[in-house]
Amino acid sequence: MSRLIFSLLPLLLLAACSKPGSADSKPANGPLRVVATTGMVGDLARQIGGNRIALITLMGPGVDPHLYKATASDVSNLQQADVILYSGLHLEGRMADLLASMQQAGRRVAAVTDAMPHERLISTDSASKAHDPHVWFDVALWSETVGPVAEVLVAADPAHAAEYRERAARAREQMLALDAWVRTTAATIPEDRRILVTSHDAFGYFGRAYGFQVVGLQGISTVTEAGLADMAKLADYIRERKVPAIFVESSVSHMTLERISADTGARIGGELFSDAMGTPGLIEDGYDVGTYEGMVRHNMNTVARALQ
Repeated sequence: MSRLIFSLLPLLLLAACSKPGSADSKPANGPLRVVATTGMVGDLARQIGGNRIALITLMGPGVDPHLYKATASDVSNLQQADVILYSGLHLEGRMADLLASMQQAGRRVAAVTDAMPHERLISTDSASKAHDPHVWFDVALWSETVGPVAEVLVAADPAHAAEYRERAARAREQMLALDAWVRTTAATIPEDRRILVTSHDAFGYFGRAYGFQVVGLQGISTVTEAGLADMAKLADYIRERKVPAIFVESSVSHMTLERISADTGARIGGELFSDAMGTPGLIEDGYDVGTYEGMVRHNMNTVARALQ
């Protein structure tokens, strides 16, 4: 049944091109209807849209966007949206074609990473010009998405342009302060201990921005599972470098890294949020881990406590 729904999605979405999200339409009375794919994109929309938007985020805590398939209820939400925001750079994997089809059909669809300078993206394949999609782990780089998201909302709801732009300026200022905090906290870890071993290679931007060597068991995407050779290679690396702690991820099975931990003696340093944020309303160290800032602070504090 799920295969049938997925195969029909492009037709359903194309048929909805005259619905509220078409680029030349105006929002109905009431809040702007915004659909975001991931929690990180949803948090951007929430910060900038405030009470001017009614937000639906498709992928909740613990959901892997690389493997996510749209459901029938997702189709309904997408059809009714005035604005659709997604991360881009192929993060959404199986949904990418659907989102592209909607955009081509005239719907107001935007990838928040489209405006990022390409020279600041991490290339994963020079032949296909593919890039690592996990840009939110470089907080300063992720702040580049704020302005473009604000302008998408302004285009859909120009009557409240000043509010969107004011919130966007405030959100960017807060992100730059968060970036400074991450740098300061990372600097408390001895340089030779800044080795971040994780379930998959989601922390490349984090490593580049804050001075960590990052090693993931799986690659950029979780679509391909790690084999025995990958596990053995990682175990050898951990022993050779005397890595004290390795980290599981909330959106990836813990089982393989737990096995490597038992084999090598490196303890599990904690669970990191990688492709999904935490549960909204769950407060940790004074921050909601269901927000972007709370996600970043949780990760940095977890890494620092395990490696210091």
